[in-house]
Amino acid sequence: MNQKQKNKMDFFIGPCVLESEQLAIEIASYLVENLKDYSDQIQLSFKGSFDKANRSSIDSYRGPGLESGLKILEKVKKETGLTTITDFHLPSQAEEVASVVDTLQIPAFLCRQTDMIVAGAKSCAKYGRQLKIKKGQFVSPWDTEHIVHKASPFLSLDKILLTERGTSFGYNNLIVDMASFEIMKSFGVRTIHDATHCVQRPGGLGKTSGGKREQILTLAKAAVAAGADGIFMEAHPNPDMAKSDASTSLPLEKVKSIVEQLLRIKKASVL
Repeated sequence: MNQKQKNKMDFFIGPCVLESEQLAIEIASYLVENLKDYSDQIQLSFKGSFDKANRSSIDSYRGPGLESGLKILEKVKKETGLTTITDFHLPSQAEEVASVVDTLQIPAFLCRQTDMIVAGAKSCAKYGRQLKIKKGQFVSPWDTEHIVHKASPFLSLDKILLTERGTSFGYNNLIVDMASFEIMKSFGVRTIHDATHCVQRPGGLGKTSGGKREQILTLAKAAVAAGADGIFMEAHPNPDMAKSDASTSLPLEKVKSIVEQLLRIKKASVL
């Protein structure tokens, strides 16, 4: 990462799951057009999962799969110029994903899986990518040091990102400890606030997760003020019709306003 990129705030934005090539291109193009005024302040990546392997119900839509999903992400990058990010779920997927995608993401429930971390770190090093690990809802911020120690023998610290996505607080509820950003940053890595997953109510609707969409901006502003280096958030043109995480996806038209507000806070916090 060069000095110019270091001074930018990371934003990972897109639908929870890749629903179609057409929708992916539509969302990515919208983001490029509507956030172009901030291109000197943000590093924007398009987010979309090829497989949601941790859906509450076996009947829920999981995605187009690895092969088709990577083709969609490759086309998004080619047509819009955006870098891309996606989850992988098995160590054996890491290298194939890294050959196409710029940021590999390890889901929260897999954040302690040594084979996942090592495979991701090695593949990222091979292809010049970065590895983003979501802190599990059951993991303390200080224990993420062990995650960093698993990845850092194979991948430089500037290519490792730790993500705060909320901590379990009783059943079907999450809270965000704003002190976690400072703690995780002390390990020499960048930290990302997952603005939409942290307001989930896991399994709260029975077969699907519920959420508190109205709290997304409040917590995101607090996270940036607390030192988060970037924001991950899921957005959809029609959130209520999204095939995954409908309760917490942002309306796409609200993204620009949110980015603008967060950048103002970021600027004020470093004065």
